[in-house]
Amino acid sequence: MSDKVVITCALNGVLTDPARHPVPYTPEDMATSTKDAYDAGAAIVHLHVREQGAGRFPSWDPDLAQTMVDAIKEKCPDILINLTTGVVGPDISGPKAVLERVKPDIAAMNSGSLNYLKLRSNGDWAWPPMLFDNTVEKINAMLKVMNENDINPECECFDTGIVRSLSMFRDNGMLEKPFTVSFVQGVASGMPARADLLPILIDEMPEGAPWQSIVIGRQEVWPVHRRTAELGGNLRTGVEDTFYLPDGEKVTGNGPLIEAMANTAREVGREPATPAEAREILFGD
Repeated sequence: MSDKVVITCALNGVLTDPARHPVPYTPEDMATSTKDAYDAGAAIVHLHVREQGAGRFPSWDPDLAQTMVDAIKEKCPDILINLTTGVVGPDISGPKAVLERVKPDIAAMNSGSLNYLKLRSNGDWAWPPMLFDNTVEKINAMLKVMNENDINPECECFDTGIVRSLSMFRDNGMLEKPFTVSFVQGVASGMPARADLLPILIDEMPEGAPWQSIVIGRQEVWPVHRRTAELGGNLRTGVEDTFYLPDGEKVTGNGPLIEAMANTAREVGREPATPAEAREILFGD
């Protein structure tokens, strides 16, 4: 286990209402929030580009994406950029245009399909049941874009079968560049946020790949993060994933969440990696 841990700030997410929650979506606010996270120990920032009206919905405008990244880089020149690519349906022209324009260090690679479900307390669906479809054909097309633009894939896995598929993608030649593995826990219809799952997931992933936990929820996320740090994994948090600190206090932004994550790492004897150290740990650069 490395004594350095790579911390990612999940800056804003895709649909959370900025009028109700501390979610940045303008270039200026995203840059300011990134600087708070960077100062607290984040080496990577994971971004969703949103339309600039009310900030409620995603945007695949390459010019807007570049403006946001430029604003972030002005405040944090060495931070690594990780861009989302998630779209429903086979058309990846939006993410493709953004990746080709921005050429981030890392891009999320959704590595399998998921029935995306959630129930209200009365048993009604919180939203109409939907399929977040990531077929092998779609994954291969996304990886081709990443390979052509020197972007490292971050393989996001919502269940154990997706984790196991990664070795097949690698052995088939689809995963060509150095890649990282993310265990996504806490989505209602995916893997639960349970620390005892981590040894199984580690055993099933491609041997030697750097990995992290993405944990969605409230206070239940923090024991999983701590166990991740103990087992040698990297760490991610931010207002995309949670609004709550370990003591249950609701946060006002990303900085306090990254500070709490850095403290969690230090409690088990690990220190946040710098961006340069993160490049070496994740990709051997």
